[in-house]
Amino acid sequence: MTLNDDWVTEICEDGGSAFSLRKSEKVFDRQSDYQRVEVYQTDTYGKLMMIDGCTMVSSRENFIYHEMISHPALFLHPDPRHVAIIGGGDCGTLCEVLKHTEVEKAIQIDIDAVVTEAALAHFPELCSANSDPRAELLFSDGIQWIKRAPAASLDLIIVDSTDPVGPGEVLFTAEFYAACHSALRQGGLIVQQSESPLIHLPVIERMYRRLAGAGFGDARTLFFPQPIYPTGWWSATIGGKGNDLTGFREGDAMEPPFETSYYNAEIHCAAFAEPAFFKTARSEWLTASDVPE
Repeated sequence: MTLNDDWVTEICEDGGSAFSLRKSEKVFDRQSDYQRVEVYQTDTYGKLMMIDGCTMVSSRENFIYHEMISHPALFLHPDPRHVAIIGGGDCGTLCEVLKHTEVEKAIQIDIDAVVTEAALAHFPELCSANSDPRAELLFSDGIQWIKRAPAASLDLIIVDSTDPVGPGEVLFTAEFYAACHSALRQGGLIVQQSESPLIHLPVIERMYRRLAGAGFGDARTLFFPQPIYPTGWWSATIGGKGNDLTGFREGDAMEPPFETSYYNAEIHCAAFAEPAFFKTARSEWLTASDVPE
């Protein structure tokens, strides 16, 4: 959606806000079987991918999201060897996951091959791990793949999804979380982008309730800036299958054998610090007597 020929804009109706970037041209435009995928050349953020009018990824700031959806969970797990990424068609999360040498296999399952086609053409830096022998890219329904996954076969599931509408809606359901719980080994983790805590708190509450209903014994939310998303403040929520989510491999995070642009051990600790309003709300969710949705 554009305000005029010079700007590309996402309007966030529920937040009563909008985000715009000055653009020079549209370099990709494809209507897939599922959604419309566009890429613009902008003046200050490099390339910008949009899906159905919503900002997804830009050249300038994508490292924040991709690092925070992957490294905190990977360092929380004591030995993450088998990872599944549901969604993530731009391949940036896959790239971050495979920086961890202990990961033996990372499978990315995205329903829409057009997203990866656009990324290969316009965000090649995000696709640098696609040819890694540990990587496998599948283009199919993520929830059906998880349902068919052998029980206790995964250490970490990363749900790098779009918003909980349209094709991404099924990835926020109780049925999906139950399938993830079955596919994870004891001590396994699920991490999912969980929208803006400023305007989407009901989404996070539903996630907590549904994760609990699916058998995840604990859940925690981490917070980070995300300049191109509504409000500029984003989150990811982690559910644990029988493990403690308060500690992490701090020594490994302090001296990782790879480079990051945003994540480090200090950021890890800071990201899990809960704002006062969130701490209060989370306490109410965890002590509520009603059955999780």
